[in-house]
Amino acid sequence: MTSQNGEAVLEIKELTKEFGGVQAVNALSFKVFKNEILGIIGPNGAGKTTVINMVSGFSPSTHGNIIFENNNITKLKAHQIASLGIGRNFQSSFLFMDLTVIENVYLAFHLNYKSKIWAQLLRLPSVRQEENELKRKAEVILEEMGLSSIKNEITRNLPHGYQRMLGVCIALATQPKLLLLDEPMTGMNQNEIQIMLSLVKGIREKGITIVMIEHNMSAVLQLCDRLIVLNHGQKIAEGIPQEIISNKFVIEAYLGKE
Repeated sequence: MTSQNGEAVLEIKELTKEFGGVQAVNALSFKVFKNEILGIIGPNGAGKTTVINMVSGFSPSTHGNIIFENNNITKLKAHQIASLGIGRNFQSSFLFMDLTVIENVYLAFHLNYKSKIWAQLLRLPSVRQEENELKRKAEVILEEMGLSSIKNEITRNLPHGYQRMLGVCIALATQPKLLLLDEPMTGMNQNEIQIMLSLVKGIREKGITIVMIEHNMSAVLQLCDRLIVLNHGQKIAEGIPQEIISNKFVIEAYLGKE
């Protein structure tokens, strides 16, 4: 559990996103504190993924500011934001399906590649040494995420749950300080969910702060220190899980008014 009196790693200020005049996110503000797991929940169409897309630079905001470690990153591109230490998981459509599991993770280390292009073309010993080091780091991530036994499998042959885990591995290869997880347990069976719960807890134990969107409320209640609830692009509640699940506005948003 992380105190709200702690250090804010991320601060969202009046963040707004409009699509053709429709506000997907409307003047949203909240903070994420160091080493916490913050859950963002809400019904479909509430604007949750849009928030993740704006924070990670995949979709520019219309208004507002995103502050990461006291730096305004609102106008930065996705690769610039990733280089500062914000990583996100990827859906299956972002995986290289014809490559092996370890090749997918290895390629995600491109931000850490130090060798010059000309050195890579000449295949200098320093390049091969760097590649071997990055492959070793990829193997460490797969080992920690429980996927080392399938590191040489072709990605398209993996069950859906393992592809979701691989997406998290790729995010970890960017060496994030803040990890954004967009529905990491979608489509998983109960056994895979339990594995992912353990893995996410392990990621936090390494000192990585996590913001997670997830529809599985059982998982949310087990993992999250605090919850932000969105509905129609607006924040309708914020607090610890025990407070949120009994909040009448949250219940109405999910179940509708009687």
